Amino acid sequence: MDDPFDAGAGSILRQPKAVWATAGASVVAFMGIGLVDPILPSIAKGLDATAGQVSLLFTSYFLITAVAMLFTGFVSSRIGGRRTLLLGLAFVVVFAGLAGTSDTVGQLVGFRAGWGLGNALFVSTALAVIVGAAAGGSAAAILLYESALGLGMACGPLLGAVLGNISWRYPFFGTATLMAVGFLCITAFLKEQPKPARRTSVLDPIRALGHGGLASAAASAFFYNYTFFTVLAFTPFVLDMTPYRSGAVFFAWGVLLALFSVVVAPRLQRRFGSLQVLGGSLVLLAADVLVLGYGSHTTAVVCTILSGAFIGVNNTVYTELALGVSDAPRPVASAGYNFVRWFAAAAAPYFAPKIEEWSDIHIPFVVAAVTAVLGAVVVLVRRNALAYDAEELEPRHATEDGVTVFAN
Repeated sequence: MDDPFDAGAGSILRQPKAVWATAGASVVAFMGIGLVDPILPSIAKGLDATAGQVSLLFTSYFLITAVAMLFTGFVSSRIGGRRTLLLGLAFVVVFAGLAGTSDTVGQLVGFRAGWGLGNALFVSTALAVIVGAAAGGSAAAILLYESALGLGMACGPLLGAVLGNISWRYPFFGTATLMAVGFLCITAFLKEQPKPARRTSVLDPIRALGHGGLASAAASAFFYNYTFFTVLAFTPFVLDMTPYRSGAVFFAWGVLLALFSVVVAPRLQRRFGSLQVLGGSLVLLAADVLVLGYGSHTTAVVCTILSGAFIGVNNTVYTELALGVSDAPRPVASAGYNFVRWFAAAAAPYFAPKIEEWSDIHIPFVVAAVTAVLGAVVVLVRRNALAYDAEELEPRHATEDGVTVFAN
């Protein structure tokens, strides 16, 4: 596999304006996930809500995102990728702005649900657009997408801390503004893409999960995402820090996530193989989360930051598995895979505080460690179904769901 950072034509650094516009808007979209992390305690205080109630900000967001994944291909195959991106961005601008005006936690949770719908339309289509339009083939496109994810996840908590220190409402207004800028960039630089000859149905992503490899990847990612979002949504309450301090912790976490997803993961994959890297990283994440739950406050901070490294590696490998392990059109395969895994992202923020209420503060992290191990077990047991040649992600000249897609 060539180095994606090489200055040649295959570099992720040499891309058309349309790709950069989409990637830039993707950064802001991913910022919205971690944006509320540093201000969760502030939101709870400002709206007189419990940790469990505030955690529903993640649950409503990802529950709607998961269900909406079934409709993203249906929509984009009918109105085109560009219009789907713009529709998603418009939803985010409106509902992020409304979230900042909330007077009750119920209103805020509801507006986050609308935000999740917009994010689903945008993020799923953005990956397909980047894969289709990027120079250098699928591998470079995936790394570019993961770069946007990592940068967004790193900057989201930082922006949330800076603006949230003034008022918990400001990060929502800031996101709405940045997404409006993304809307203008997509409008200016991304041309409408050809519509596919065959329209995607709502059931196509479900049918795609009939492939053993894709179903196995989705099942493993489901367990992994429970661990991931226990760290993201529950840890801020455990650390109990000011917005600035919490923002700094999760910024460092996001930097490691970006570095390991874009730079380290490809190198590890070339040396050890994708499945070995994924299984090992999941086990290390489980150990890290367990120490996080039982360690001192300083240990918890260090383990929170360190988890970003394992999460970064996992994100890259899972994305490649979802796009390459089955023979389904990649937007359809991605939708089916995301439909399954985002349910865990919705479940973890809800159950972690509940588990603490039923037991103690350590047990949510024990459960998160167990789910990471279960993800590794799925990889081990289903390794034959998950095997694919990551070196052979070459383009084929066809269009599906309004974007160019690639085959192994």
